[in-house]
Amino acid sequence: MSVQDRSPSPTTPFIPSQTARTAERRQPGSAARGPALAVLRIVMGLTFLWAFLDKLFGLGYSTSPAQAWISGGSPTKGFLGHVQVGPMQSTLRDWAGAGWADWLFMLALLGLGIALLLGVALRPAAAAGTILLALMWIAEWPLAQSTSAGTATSSTNPLIDYHLVYLVVLIALAAFAAGDTWGLGHRWAKLDLVRRTPWLR
Repeated sequence: MSVQDRSPSPTTPFIPSQTARTAERRQPGSAARGPALAVLRIVMGLTFLWAFLDKLFGLGYSTSPAQAWISGGSPTKGFLGHVQVGPMQSTLRDWAGAGWADWLFMLALLGLGIALLLGVALRPAAAAGTILLALMWIAEWPLAQSTSAGTATSSTNPLIDYHLVYLVVLIALAAFAAGDTWGLGHRWAKLDLVRRTPWLR
């Protein structure tokens, strides 16, 4: 073998170069990114799922047992029926208590909770969650300092409230494929339907 011929034999294990190892060490937190996003995903999933269960069964937190959906209560009537701010206040009050609004709202909460907990369909979940949270932001309309009745609102920030924070989190979780860690994201991505329709990822 000549001095110039230094190519490894097929049985020689691959050893990362010093440059590659240095580049990996220069990316602080890269190893923790997956678990951190997974924790955030699970927390968000539990948030939406709890809201669904509380409104379904009336667990006594934001919804009393008498107002539970299974007891004939409306998940949307209490929130939308008292909207007195924003450009859509009359429309949102008209939606309050409507059967279609109750079903869409509850299905959205349940779907978001399940998708986030399992780590699947995060892109559709982010799209649906964006619509839901944007409507809830409009209903609370934090830009307003007083209601149409002249009373003070509880707004503490003219733009950013928890609805927009949740919205941004949902988009980030979908963008960074947060379901791949501690979730079923990898298996979901291998399904034929998901491969043919990447937006379902």
